[in-house]
Amino acid sequence: MRDGWLRRISTLALPTPQLRAGATGGPRMPVRRIILLGRHPNPTSDYYFAARLAAPGMPPHQMVDIRSNDFSSLDADGAFIILCRYASATALNWIEQESPKLAGVGLFLDDDIPGIVTGREATIGYRLSLFLLGLMPLRRLNRHLDIVWASTPRLADRLKSADARVLPPAPPASLWNVPHHNISTPEDELLIAYHATAVHVDEHRFLQPIVKEVLAARPHARFEVFAGKASAHLWQGMERVILRQQVSWSDYLTEALTRRIDIMLVPLGSSRVNDCRSTTKRIDVARAGAAGIFSISEAYGSADDSGEIRLPLDATVWRNTLLNLIDEPAKRRVAAQATGHIVARMSLQAQAGLEFNPS
Repeated sequence: MRDGWLRRISTLALPTPQLRAGATGGPRMPVRRIILLGRHPNPTSDYYFAARLAAPGMPPHQMVDIRSNDFSSLDADGAFIILCRYASATALNWIEQESPKLAGVGLFLDDDIPGIVTGREATIGYRLSLFLLGLMPLRRLNRHLDIVWASTPRLADRLKSADARVLPPAPPASLWNVPHHNISTPEDELLIAYHATAVHVDEHRFLQPIVKEVLAARPHARFEVFAGKASAHLWQGMERVILRQQVSWSDYLTEALTRRIDIMLVPLGSSRVNDCRSTTKRIDVARAGAAGIFSISEAYGSADDSGEIRLPLDATVWRNTLLNLIDEPAKRRVAAQATGHIVARMSLQAQAGLEFNPS
C-alpha cells in the first residue's frame, strides 16, 4: 500500500529547495554562532562540517539533534542555522519563531532525495522517511533559506533553482588517519569488504558472482558485506561470507579502530542517484587502511596515474584485479596509500572553514 502511495506522489511535483524572497546567498547579519541541525551523530555532518566548523576563525558552533522536542535553550541571537539533510516539525517551529533574530538559514544536501524517493532500489520505509523528513519540510523551510549547499557539482546542477553551491567533503584527519600498524590480524587470513547502504542492489548483483569465484580460488580470503533486505539473499549460504546488517554510525567508527580490512570494493553504476554521489567512500577505505577498487564514475573519476585503482564495471576486469591484489601485498599498499593521499587533500579543504559568502 505504501509503495503504491509513493508511486502516486512520484507523478506529482515534489517540493524542491528554493531561496527565500530577498535572499542574497549569504547571512542576513553578522554570524555570532552556528547551529548544525541534523540526526546526530551521522557521517554527513562529520564528513562535511565537523572540521570546517572547528577551523581557526570560525564562530562557536553546536550540533543539535532535530529529534529533540525542546529547542528553547538555544540562543537564536545572531545564530546561523544549518540543516543537514533533514528538518523536523520542532526545528521548523523554532526557526519560524526566532526568524527575526537569526543570522540566516542554510540547507546542506548530499543525495538526490527526489531520485531516491521515486526510484525502486531503496526500501519503501526508507523512501517514505526521506519524503517526510527531506522533502515535505521544504514547503515551510523555503520561506527562510538563505543558502543551499550541495555535495557535488552534479547535485548542485539539479538544485540550480536554489543557486546551490558546491561543498565537497572535508573530513577531520581523526576520522580516517587510523594507526593500523598497531592492529594485529592473522597472517593467513585476508579480509575483503563491501560496505554498502540499502540503495545499491544493482552493485550487489554485480559483485556476488565475482566474489563467489574469487573466494573459490583463494581459500584464505574472507568477505564481509553489509546488505539490506533487497540484497541480503544474494549472499546467504555462501562460505566465508560474513553477512551483516547496518550498524549505527558511532558503532561503525568504534569498530574501525580495532580492525583492518585488506581490500574494499566500491562499485558504482551510473544512474540518476549515483551520478550525484560524492567521494565519501574513499574516507571509509582510508580509515580501514584498505586497498580500494573503485568504479570509473562521476564520483571517483577515470583511471589515472595516482596509484588508485579505478575500473569500468566489467566483471572479468574486477575479478582479475581482485585476484591480483590478493596475491600482491605490495600492490595493496600502493593502492591504499594512493587513496590515503587523496583523502588527506580532502581534509586540507577544511582549513578555510565554512565560507558563507559567494566568491
